Order: sequence, then structure tokens, then C-alpha cells
Amino acid sequence: MELPTALAGLDTHPWATVNHAYGPAEDLPGLLRAFAEGGEDAEEALEELYSSIVHQGTVYAASADAAPYLARIAASGRQTADALRLLGCLAESEDEHDVEPGAVRAAVTAQLPLLIPLLADEDATVRQAAGWMIGHTRDTRNALPAVRARLATETEPVVRAELLTAHSRLDHAGAGAEARALLGPDTPPPLRLAALFAALNPDQPWLAAHHDALLSLLPARKTAAAGYADEHRDPLSAIVEILLGRDTDADRESALALLDVALRDERPDVRAEALWAADRACMLSRSAPQRLIAAIAPLAADWTAARLLGKIGSAAAEAAPLLVELSAQPDDEAADQALAALVLVAPQTAAPLLARALGRRPHAMQCATGSHAPADVPFPFDAELLAAVRARLAAKALEQPEGRKDCGCPTTADHNDTAGLVHLIRLWGPQAASALPELRAVLPGFHYAATAITSVAAGLGPEQREQAATALRAGADKLFVAQALHELTGETGPLFAAAEAALATGVRGCVEGANALADLGPAAARIAPALRAALGRTIDRDTTAEIDTDLALALALWRITGEASEVVPVLASVFDRSEGQRWSHWTTARAAREIAVLGPAGRPLTGRLHALLDDPAQA
Repeated sequence: MELPTALAGLDTHPWATVNHAYGPAEDLPGLLRAFAEGGEDAEEALEELYSSIVHQGTVYAASADAAPYLARIAASGRQTADALRLLGCLAESEDEHDVEPGAVRAAVTAQLPLLIPLLADEDATVRQAAGWMIGHTRDTRNALPAVRARLATETEPVVRAELLTAHSRLDHAGAGAEARALLGPDTPPPLRLAALFAALNPDQPWLAAHHDALLSLLPARKTAAAGYADEHRDPLSAIVEILLGRDTDADRESALALLDVALRDERPDVRAEALWAADRACMLSRSAPQRLIAAIAPLAADWTAARLLGKIGSAAAEAAPLLVELSAQPDDEAADQALAALVLVAPQTAAPLLARALGRRPHAMQCATGSHAPADVPFPFDAELLAAVRARLAAKALEQPEGRKDCGCPTTADHNDTAGLVHLIRLWGPQAASALPELRAVLPGFHYAATAITSVAAGLGPEQREQAATALRAGADKLFVAQALHELTGETGPLFAAAEAALATGVRGCVEGANALADLGPAAARIAPALRAALGRTIDRDTTAEIDTDLALALALWRITGEASEVVPVLASVFDRSEGQRWSHWTTARAAREIAVLGPAGRPLTGRLHALLDDPAQA
């Protein structure tokens, strides 16, 4: 087929009437032509086509309209493999936007008479792409016989593997019967890997032949990379997940037995794949950590293994001695990695080691106090660690602006370090009372220290509590500090002043001020006018942040005044303004949850809630 024939009708097609990811598809003629001609713009045109008609896996009405042109381009012998791969992505997608379900796949399937002959192309790359694409059509009438016929004559292992995978997609039972004969060591690795997946049948048990075939393929990622099947990219992880998903004792043991053998393999690449798969297994199976810990523990020097041990936590206690040894190595990064795992596995053992290297173990500190720390069990109190924390905070209080940003603010790393130290004291509460002087010293430059001051002072005598309160009063022009002062002493004056000031500082300040006042309820009635003034602010552009702000202000007013007549219209506007905004679904969901506090007064909003039930994410 000549190129003019392949592109016939391209310019007269009504592209403006169909949409792709970015709106009307009027740019598709230029993109398809640039791609087909194969010049210097072809690669960029192909990228634009992917972005437009199969955007992040989503297909559109324009995707279906583009399919015949792509098929004819492939049949013309120009950009054939690329065109086939793009067609395969269209046929594969189940994420369809504003198009009848299955319409895009049907548009690709309709082109099979043009595409099936490419299974016999002289170029193996084209044959492989054709097999992958045809398998995604789900067509058993024409595609299945063609795939079977080509599989019987194909000699290239990678292409045979793709054809077997296509056969499995079109007829899993039939392909499985054929695949079982291809699991032996004489079968080329790409074909053996495809056979292993094709032979996996929920109705058939996992046998020794499957076990041996998978282990013989490890490390398998390089072999898998030769194929197009995304689900085969990490074979060990994929098969372990399939077996665990069957949720039987036998399949669970089969999955964990595979991992146990692979984790003990002498080859680093095999162990790397096994650790990745073991991490997934420990997320999916409660019995996996205990079953695998003996194989994982000796690998603690590996970063992936250390991280996994940390995730397993106290159940990995047998790894603690090795982690202690590794945390003493001279390489700070490697030692930090080991100590971070130890913090989660045996925190009491880790505490004095963290004390002796404080400041040089940021990841370990984060595991003790930050995003990796267990939510339900605070890091245990340790006197040696408290002394180290106090010394480090004292040094920070004396730091000069040199070495900071041009604005005088601390760097992100320094800020995070201070936050970790303060948070640890906050967790310890009155046990860390001796750190009160250091907390007061860093408070002017780090307002989060106010929460630690409140936590520490809560269990102290009147004199020390007053010292803490005095320090907080000095910084109570900041909302965070004023809230801590209120928590410690019950004083509302500074909190009212700070909240009112925050309401005048923009959307972020409005939300923070509104939330602080909402917690006070009717006691904050004198600040209600400031909340109303904030609701009446000038909005130049109605962004999600502005809608979030009105939601917070309205809910604060309700908690303070209980006046539904002024709150319900604002909440109704939150729903109305969020409709159709790309990033407002979280605001809508939050509003739906939070308006429950209105009780019967919120009944005028039920129509908005009913409308949201049609959206699964919102429902």
C-alpha cells in the first residue's frame, strides 16, 4: 500500500467533531502525516499521538477514528512496528473516556484484515509487534486462528513468546495446554517465560515443573524486557502475587517457597529480584514475614533488605545483632541505612546508637520520629538520647545566619533535623522535662517547638509550667504558638488575636485561623465577624484553594454560631463551584464528610450529596 492510499481522506475527516485528551482532534491529521512520512519530526509526532489518543492509558472517540489510518500506515510498510504498538495500546485500554465501551478496541479489530498478514513479515520486530497487538483485540474469530497458525511456524524465540502470550489472551485454556510442554530447560528463556505465565491457570495446581521453570529463569527481568507484556516485566513478583491472590494454603506456601530459595541464591541479581518480590509478599500476606525472615536477615547489608526488615518491624528481631554491627561501619550512609532498620526492628537497642551518632543518621531519625515511624508506638525514652537531643538543640539555638539561605531561613535539611528533635521530645512528654530550656531557646526560630513545650510542661509543677507559659506568650503572635498556649493555660486572648490576624493573610492563613477558631466553638463568638469578613474577601480567580478556604470558614462559623442560614448557602456554593473543576474532587469529598456536623440543618444540601453518588470516587 502506497502512503497516499494509506492517508486517503485524512484531511477531509471531521476531526473537529471528536475529542482526544486535549479537546477537538483537529491536530491529528498533521501528527499522523508527520509520523507516517518518517522524517525528523516523526518521533515527536509519535509522542504527541500517544499523549493525545492514549493519554496515560485512556482512550477517546478520536482514538477510534485514528485506528484505520494507523492500520493503513502499518500496512504500507512505514513505521510499521511503531504503528502496531500504538494500535495495541488502543486495543488494550479499558479506560475509555466519552466513548462507547469497547468502541476503540472494535475500531482496531476491524482493521485485522490489513494487520494479520504482518504476522509473517520478514522483520522479526514487526512480527513481534503484530502478535502483541493482535492478542489485545480479544477477537477469537479471525485473530485466534491467525495467531495459532503463525505460532506453529515461527522460529524466532522472542516472537514465539509474544505469539504464545497473544494465544493466552485469546484462549487461555488452549494456550495453557500447549504451554505446559514448554516449561523444560531446553525451551529458550523468552518462550519458557511466556509459557510459564500461559500455564498459570486458577483451576490447575502450581506444580514442581512451574517452580523449577521459574527458578531456572532467574534473574528474569532481562528476559522479560524483550517482550511487550507489562504484566511480565517483573516475573517473580508477578507470579508470587498471583499465587498469593489465590488465597489457599498450598498456593501461599508455593509462593513463599519460591522466595525462600531465591533469597538464598548466590547471585546478587537474583537476590535483588527476590527482595523486591518479598517486599510485595509481606504486604499481601500476614504469614510472609515470619516465613521469610530467616532468608532476609542475612542480607541486611543490602539497602532493599534493610528497608524491608524495617517494614517487618519487631518480627525481624533476629536480624537485630547484624543490624547493630552494620550500624557501626565507617560509611555514614550505609550505617544510617542499617540503624534506620534497627530503629524499627529493635528501637530500645537502637536508641543509644542513635544518640552517639545524632546528626549523622538522618534516615534513622526519620524512622524514629518522622513519616516512617510507627503511628501507634512512640520511640522509647532513652536518657542518653535525650542528652544528645538537648545538646543538639542547644547548638541550633546558638547558630548564626551564616550557612543559611539568603533570607536567613534554615535549609530544608536543617529544618527537618530540628523538627525531628522537637518531635521526639514531644513524644516523650514529661519524661523529657529537662529539655524545656532548649525548647524555649529554639522557639523563636522554630514555632513547632511550642507543641513540645506544651507536651513536656503538662506534667510539671506550677513554677515550671509558668516558665513554659511565659516562653509561649512571648511568641503568641504566631497562631501555632498561641494554640499551644491555649492548650497549656486556657488563655484565649492571644489565640483570638493570632487567629484574626491569620484570617487576613490569604487562603492558607484563613484555613488555619478558621480551624483554630472552630475548635473553640461558641467561646470564639467575638471573632465571628472576622470569619464573615474573610468569607466576603475579593476572589480574583476561583481556585480549589479558594473553595477549600470557604469550606473551612463556613464550618468554623457553624461550630461557633450554629446559624445554618448563613452557612448552608456557602456550603452549597462549595459543591456548585467544585463541579467540573479538575482538582476539586477532594474538596467535594471533604465537604460531603464534614457537613455531617450540621445534622438536620444540612438537609437543604442533600440534593448535592445525591448527585455525588453517581461518581464512584465521591460515593
